[in-house]
Amino acid sequence: MISDLPRDVAEDVLSRLPVKSMKAVRFACKNWNTVSKSRRFRKRYLAEIKAASDFMVVMVMDFGLYLRSVNLHGIHKSLEPSINHQGKLFHLIDGVEIHKVCHCDGLLLCIPRDGTRMVVWNPYLGETRWFEPIARDPKLASYYAIGYDQSSKSSCRRNYKILRYFHTSGDRMRYEVYYFNRNDTIPITILSDWEVLYHARGASVKGNTYWFAQEKIPPDSGEISEIADFLVCFDFTTERFGPRLSLPIHSYVEDTVTLYSVRDEQLAVLYQPWNTHFLEIWITNKIEPNAVSWNSKVFLAVDMIPLLGFNFPCDGASFLVDEEKKVAVVIETAKEKEGRYAAYVIGEDGYFKEMDFGEASPNNLEYPPIIPYVPSLAQIKQRTGKKKKQIVKHPGTKAKKT
Repeated sequence: MISDLPRDVAEDVLSRLPVKSMKAVRFACKNWNTVSKSRRFRKRYLAEIKAASDFMVVMVMDFGLYLRSVNLHGIHKSLEPSINHQGKLFHLIDGVEIHKVCHCDGLLLCIPRDGTRMVVWNPYLGETRWFEPIARDPKLASYYAIGYDQSSKSSCRRNYKILRYFHTSGDRMRYEVYYFNRNDTIPITILSDWEVLYHARGASVKGNTYWFAQEKIPPDSGEISEIADFLVCFDFTTERFGPRLSLPIHSYVEDTVTLYSVRDEQLAVLYQPWNTHFLEIWITNKIEPNAVSWNSKVFLAVDMIPLLGFNFPCDGASFLVDEEKKVAVVIETAKEKEGRYAAYVIGEDGYFKEMDFGEASPNNLEYPPIIPYVPSLAQIKQRTGKKKKQIVKHPGTKAKKT
């Protein structure tokens, strides 16, 4: 019987399966469940995934999660890039409609459509944990992130946390930190002179999350010719937002600006002005919560007029970069195919390929359609005891119960 295969043979068979199939395999037979959960196999499996160097992404569609991989092997050797549609990830719980997703260290923070709960999920290990956020006005747009602090040097013992924040009124913003290792929830109200646009997405780098932000303009300011823009970072160690971090570009209203985490080590920014087809991608050479420096040379600068003929929308253009191959992949709705997504592979010297990326569901409420994903062995600490709520005042902030 196949369940009686020798351990080495079973590992060879299981190592060829996609991530989305691992949960089904564990239910198939006791022996395979044991093999798949062994640390030796897990390390081998994840090492082989990373060695394949495909870009794995999670796609939110029809309120479910779908796994895709982008293969760029040999694109400079006359080989075509390709998309592998690995299928739908298993349901977390029947009937739960996923609206937003964030990623950090192999963990997915999933926000259901009704916004009344949050769930953290490791698709590879099959572990989940639900969180109940503090009630807030449903008309206020919430932003989410998952990260970890730097208190432990071991990647196996990281202290994961969840952030939710939203702008309330005037110059006030409230943020909440949810913990894995204790049952506290900390709501803090602070004064903020910046804001994140409704469609902006955070990018996680080394356990902290960065957003593209703009200076908050008072409602009675009249006509504004330009607005200061910058990066802001939430530091999961200090549990505070850091100072404004400079950008290599300056944007205006309706310009396209999106972020991407490069190997969880650097940050990339895609920029395309609304009134031109010229696209730029810049990559940092140093990124920390309180400091940033950018490479002096742009990673990619391309005139898109002869290639595409239209601008990417300001609320879309999620992207990936391959530094070695000097290419970017931008995911957006297809121009010529209604109801489909397209992956645009853009490189130097006029390199350009368009690939079908799947159906564009009318139920998708959020851009971008993809979240970069890397499987990991990060374990989700489960809740113990009774949940508590604390009100904490940080130095230099105004904290109050809301």
